Amino acid sequence: MQSGHLDPATMQRIRAIAAAHADQRGPLLPILHALQAEFGYIDPAAEPLLADVLNISTAEVHGVITFYRDFRHEPPGRTTVRICRAEACQAVGADRVVAHAEASLGAKLGGTTDDGSVTLDEVFCLGNCALGPAVTVDDRLYGRVSPARFDALLGDLR
Repeated sequence: MQSGHLDPATMQRIRAIAAAHADQRGPLLPILHALQAEFGYIDPAAEPLLADVLNISTAEVHGVITFYRDFRHEPPGRTTVRICRAEACQAVGADRVVAHAEASLGAKLGGTTDDGSVTLDEVFCLGNCALGPAVTVDDRLYGRVSPARFDALLGDLR
């Protein structure tokens, strides 16, 4: 899927995903999750198609996508790093980890490195409060992450 343009095969796949979830109560979220799982992001060009399939407004589709931080409008990097910013992790140094991550990667939270290797995101609880600051690297959870441990976790990706 290329951002901004949907080829016929992609449009057909989006319609198939939507149809697979259409009988669920409140199908938009399951459809969006399925699209993101398959394509890695939700192309803005898919919004009118989803609105048509679900008989809702494009604004409603766009509003849901932009409300939930887990949905992306652009392809993510090859590796996704999420840093917990909840109170428990902040209390034990998450802000230092964020500042270090942004400086060492050259990408702000919500962004991707110029070479497309790493997407840096924030999350507001990973459920690892006793071992904060918590970080996930491609959905693998790590606790007690300091700036030095962050560097070790990312290894050659930096």
